[in-house]
Amino acid sequence: MTPQAHFFQPIPLSNPTVNPSLPKHIAIIMDGNRRWAKNKFMPAAMGHAAGAKRVRDVVKACADQGVAHLSIFAFSTENWKRPPDEVSSLMNLFMTYLQKEVDNMNQNGVCLKVVGDKTRFMPALQDLITRAEQQTANNTRITLNVCANYGGRWDMLQATRAWQQAHPEQTLQNLTEEALLPYLSTAYAPEVDLLIRTGGESRISNFMLWQAAYAELFFTDDLWPDFSAARLQEAIVWFAGRDRRFGSSAPL
Repeated sequence: MTPQAHFFQPIPLSNPTVNPSLPKHIAIIMDGNRRWAKNKFMPAAMGHAAGAKRVRDVVKACADQGVAHLSIFAFSTENWKRPPDEVSSLMNLFMTYLQKEVDNMNQNGVCLKVVGDKTRFMPALQDLITRAEQQTANNTRITLNVCANYGGRWDMLQATRAWQQAHPEQTLQNLTEEALLPYLSTAYAPEVDLLIRTGGESRISNFMLWQAAYAELFFTDDLWPDFSAARLQEAIVWFAGRDRRFGSSAPL
């Protein structure tokens, strides 16, 4: 059980680049949109729309804290199994988000990267992704990784294939962890320090399996549309109290 939020004090951020208590990379599994809508007797699409609005607040809160990278699980490789009308609604919401949020991202220094297998998306959505990434490419305050049609297993498989294509003269016996790293979809980002899941579930659901190998896992019952900056601060302060040894024999 995590401590109550009112006990927390903000982490000093005078120089966040050297603050070991601050996670450099936060990943969030945004769970609970449909249940949030059901609780309010609304269609699932309304829950997803409310969740999309919450993203802006959380990105700002992370940037204000000094977090360099935020990765959000927007659409998994398994989500295609959902009813076609819900999938269609999610794709339309994604397009609307990209169209409406680019100006806000630029104003707030957000660099957008869409991570995942984008080849399955309709051409219009692929074009929007390309334009949004290009328009925000020079922003440096925070990098927002929107993981769409993404899965951790897919990521490792595509990285292995990419490495093999780049080294046709070598066999997989020559492949090392260090050699594979540049081919992962988030090779430009540090490994995940803190992984947050909303919605009351305690699993990582095939999200950033490689990148989150040593992440601290924070689970909250809050449904994603209700996830607040205060709860984010709770997670960050909880993270600051963790003893991260990465498998070493450091004193307990």
